[in-house]
Amino acid sequence: MCPEFSHIKDDKVYMVDVTAKADVNRTATARGRIYLKEETLRAIREGEAVKGNVLATARVAGVMAVKNTPSLIPMCHPLPVGGVEVDFVHGEGFIEATVTVRTYGKTGIEMEALTGVSVALLTIWDMVKSAEKDEHGQYPSTRIDGIEVTEKRKG
Repeated sequence: MCPEFSHIKDDKVYMVDVTAKADVNRTATARGRIYLKEETLRAIREGEAVKGNVLATARVAGVMAVKNTPSLIPMCHPLPVGGVEVDFVHGEGFIEATVTVRTYGKTGIEMEALTGVSVALLTIWDMVKSAEKDEHGQYPSTRIDGIEVTEKRKG
């Protein structure tokens, strides 16, 4: 997990030392949305996307991202991931992804939840980008928005 503060001293960066902290059960949940064209959302719902099952692939990508967060974010501590849930809800013009992560570690796990949501949404974008492009190769209506931690529990 990424600490709130990294230490910078003598032009060197030091990861926060959490070795003296006890392992504690912790849970974090994050969510975010991807806004897509209605035709794209319909193709996802009906299993007709060109690249295959979009949400199943995004679910696996979200889990993999959670497990690899310390490799992606330099000051994150590697934590034992006890469980990951990746869920999707279809809304009016968007899909909302929610990722809940559990650990029994020395520091929080919210960065893993945020990374899982981000990569799940990016995977959706990647799998439907051909349907979202306009005639100039741009994405005028596609966006990822509202990525946030919605819950963090300790103990």
